[in-house]
Amino acid sequence: MSFPKIAFIGAGSTVFMKNIVGDVLQWEALKGVHFSLMDINEQRLLESEMVFKKLVSSLEVQATYSLHTDQKEALREANFVVVAFQIGGFEKCTVTDFEIPKKYGLRQTIADTVGIGGIMRGLRTVPHLWKICEDMLELCPNAIMLQYVNPMAINTWAISKKYPEIKQVGLCHSVQHTVNELASDLKIPVNKIRYLSAGINHIAYFLKFEQILDNGSFKDLYPALKKGYEDGIFPRPESMTHARCPNKVRYEMMKRVGYFATESSEHFAEYVPWFIKSGREDLIEKFGIPLDEYPKRCVEQVEEWQNQLEEFKSKDKIDVPNSVEYASQIINSVWTGDPSTIYGNVSNKGFIPDLPDGCAVEVLCSVDAKGIHPNQVTDIPPQLTAIMRSNINVQELTVEALISQDPQYVYHAAMMDPHTGAELDLEQIWLMVDDLLEAHKDWLPEFLSKTSHERL
Repeated sequence: MSFPKIAFIGAGSTVFMKNIVGDVLQWEALKGVHFSLMDINEQRLLESEMVFKKLVSSLEVQATYSLHTDQKEALREANFVVVAFQIGGFEKCTVTDFEIPKKYGLRQTIADTVGIGGIMRGLRTVPHLWKICEDMLELCPNAIMLQYVNPMAINTWAISKKYPEIKQVGLCHSVQHTVNELASDLKIPVNKIRYLSAGINHIAYFLKFEQILDNGSFKDLYPALKKGYEDGIFPRPESMTHARCPNKVRYEMMKRVGYFATESSEHFAEYVPWFIKSGREDLIEKFGIPLDEYPKRCVEQVEEWQNQLEEFKSKDKIDVPNSVEYASQIINSVWTGDPSTIYGNVSNKGFIPDLPDGCAVEVLCSVDAKGIHPNQVTDIPPQLTAIMRSNINVQELTVEALISQDPQYVYHAAMMDPHTGAELDLEQIWLMVDDLLEAHKDWLPEFLSKTSHERL
């Protein structure tokens, strides 16, 4: 029996690596898999090695591994390539993405997807993803890239535009997490819920959200969700994934546009112009918007991981629960031919006709031995596609900046962001982008080395 080779680029993201590897090793057809674990941080790579060995021992499988700091060595003859990294790290870049905009009066919550934080992260990240694509074409041209890096939509779009021959899918867990949260609010078992979602990453919506009844029929759950919010019952505190992040923004959006968004309220609050506004602290309080949430979360995650690491070191066996990530499911379906379905981010080739060709869309996909097959969705209400387009504009201009190497598009992208445009004037936006490009210059492509005033 043959087994696949999986290259994991960014394997020093040890908690995430544990989830993906743990999932993979619990499939019967994948128990003898080989993981080539690659990271530029040797210390974190060694931590991941220790965790990998504990996983293999705990699950009693025959999986093997190799460690690499050289990307090409890791990719050679891989069947699948999992990508999970953050260019510039937390303290050097993520904090900057918050602090400089804050000087101009622009406050954020997560800052990793769209908005000015997403733009800057995309500019830092895409060149490294392109290098992976180049190496894949040389060393494993038939491999499938399973991309877990934010900003997901910008990354997926940029890869498909420059390297359309690369087989790739962007993977997120927002749909799965939201289903769990809504099931908790409704007090209905998750396995009794049927749903259909579509849109763009982090700005997709549940077009259907139904309960599976004992007689095999389906009951629309939107009336219950809307009544629960109107009566002040939803969101329930016990349904919160993060203690500082009550799920009020998305319920309010559902009240106004009729459908529930797939990404968390702390994310969604900064994708639109209606919730984070200067001089409107009443909105921050009313909707429980956690400003500067991501930096806080990063600090907590580092502390949590250090505690978990010490616990792992002291145990011969560790718990290996299944995560909600799609990677192992995809690998199993492609490798064995056993079909499955996932939600994936792919280049729009008519899959959502109301959105631009080539943009990154998140749709239901079928997976089998022939690969990943996105399904078409043609009935998204226009108010939803309008919200999506407002963020697609930002993504498109960021990708265009990278493809054309024209820095002006970075400024245009920032202009088009709904939240940024609602808070800052044009001169403020220009100066803020200048400051960010200067602060991030060691992490950015050469064409972004000059300020706007030097180019004029």
